[in-house]
Amino acid sequence: MEEKIKKTDAEWKAELTPEQYRVLREKGTERAFTGKYNIHKEKGMYVCAGCNSPLFSSDTKFDSGCGWPSFYEAIDTEKIKEVRDISFGMIRTEIICAKCDGHLGHVFDDGPKPTGLRYCVNSLSIDFKKSS
Repeated sequence: MEEKIKKTDAEWKAELTPEQYRVLREKGTERAFTGKYNIHKEKGMYVCAGCNSPLFSSDTKFDSGCGWPSFYEAIDTEKIKEVRDISFGMIRTEIICAKCDGHLGHVFDDGPKPTGLRYCVNSLSIDFKKSS
């Protein structure tokens, strides 16, 4: 297992944009259909915007129509932690980066085969590394 990244709020605020801080550290959500990776189609790797940990491959990205980047599989289940989320009167499964505890989004069981999962991720929570 990778070593955890621990930073103060001041350190996170200095490294992230205010919008990224709101999503990654305060569990915010960007508005649907506004994120830069929602309809992004390049080949490569999506990494955590807080710590660069590899999270999703473009090969598992699909258009779910929900307004956020969606993936049917993580690169490695050890890279993402699942946490029960009962906010806003709903019961959901939050996904966070296992390395820095940054909020990524939620996972649902309405995705395509082969996994049946839909990792619904905020564009502000991820960066993209293009394949060479």
